[in-house]
Amino acid sequence: MDILGVLVMAAQLILGLSILVGVHEMGHMVAAKYFGMRVEKFSIGFPPKIFGKKIGETEYSIGMIPLGGFVKISGMVDESMDTEQMAQEPQPWEFRSKPAWQRLIVMLGGIIVNVVTGIILFIFLTYVYGEEYLPISEVNKAGIYARESAKKLGIQNGDKILKVNGVAIKDYADTREVYLGSNGTYTLLRGDKEIEIKIPPTLLNEISEDKGFIDPLATFKVGKLEEKMAAIKAGLKENDSIVAVNDTKVVYFQYFSELLKQNKNKQVTLKVKRGDSLLTIPVKVDTAGIIGFKPIAGGDFKTETRTFSFAESIPRGTYKSFKVIFDQLRAFGKIFRGELNASNSLGSFLTIGQAYGSVWEWFRFISLTAMLSMVLAFMNLLPIPALDGGHVVFLLYEMITGRKPSDKFLENAQKVGMVILLALMVFALGNDVFKVARDFLR
Repeated sequence: MDILGVLVMAAQLILGLSILVGVHEMGHMVAAKYFGMRVEKFSIGFPPKIFGKKIGETEYSIGMIPLGGFVKISGMVDESMDTEQMAQEPQPWEFRSKPAWQRLIVMLGGIIVNVVTGIILFIFLTYVYGEEYLPISEVNKAGIYARESAKKLGIQNGDKILKVNGVAIKDYADTREVYLGSNGTYTLLRGDKEIEIKIPPTLLNEISEDKGFIDPLATFKVGKLEEKMAAIKAGLKENDSIVAVNDTKVVYFQYFSELLKQNKNKQVTLKVKRGDSLLTIPVKVDTAGIIGFKPIAGGDFKTETRTFSFAESIPRGTYKSFKVIFDQLRAFGKIFRGELNASNSLGSFLTIGQAYGSVWEWFRFISLTAMLSMVLAFMNLLPIPALDGGHVVFLLYEMITGRKPSDKFLENAQKVGMVILLALMVFALGNDVFKVARDFLR
């Protein structure tokens, strides 16, 4: 990836997180101010401070570390750990002086705004862009390509998918429904015979290791050439069609890739169609089994688009937003049942940046931001001290029992929660670094 791609990726990551953190903290702040609580600070990003301006009783600022943010509400045990203020007598404008139901709404404010933001963005995407999908009938013209994780289950190259979990599908994306399930099945057509393949509940672990499960067999052309790599040195050009490797005919990119991996660190001869000419081009395959270009689809797949009126977009967009949360719950269930390794499902800001990509595409940016808004709401509702969900648990306890936890208990719980969150962040970042290093060494 070139430096421009890295900068674009970083810009999308910073903008996306700033939007999500901004609306989340705004939800807390607006609710707190509505109930007469004093909001001392509102920050997007963590210190050191780049810019700040005090308006009324609140200082609004932007921090240098753009991976979060905070709101400091007077009289609240939070990450600031302002024990000096908490040791003084409660004041009428402080968080701790307000009724439990008001404090509960303040703590839920950020979560609620993130959910509303996610729903609005999904409704917008549904109305403006519709839903482009790849019909399974298009994929079944050539069939699927089975990666190693799929071959272990008995799936073969060229198989055609008829049903998923016993239900006929029209959209190729529905083949992923087995990923989070426990008793999934594929009904395949192989020749003129139907075959049922059982999908194990541990599939996601296999997919993570193999970087995929199944793909549509796709024709291809030469796309962007990487500088200083073998393809560009050999004279390949964008839009060239590679039709053979060492006299072995290739139609689909997956088979072409397999042939290169079989010839690592060797010279191969490519037959290349360029316009009306058929060229013979020798090229050296590197030790990773690549020659240095990005493939582009040959154009044999015809996608379709579902369109929605604004009224139809509201329930559809709402469904898609809450499906993100339902999928998160299913993934957590797999982790607790031991069907999914946490290391294969947790990621840091590096994973998020890679998801945004090195090319700025507004549809992908808005889609991912909408999804992350729902994920942020879900994660913040987890009953971990230092997260909104931890505060909610203590407030519900107070409302049910009539007994408020002591400030000392809340301070200690906050410390424990911060240690847990820090450990999770270190684990996620270390996990991403390990994956990058592993892929580099392969």
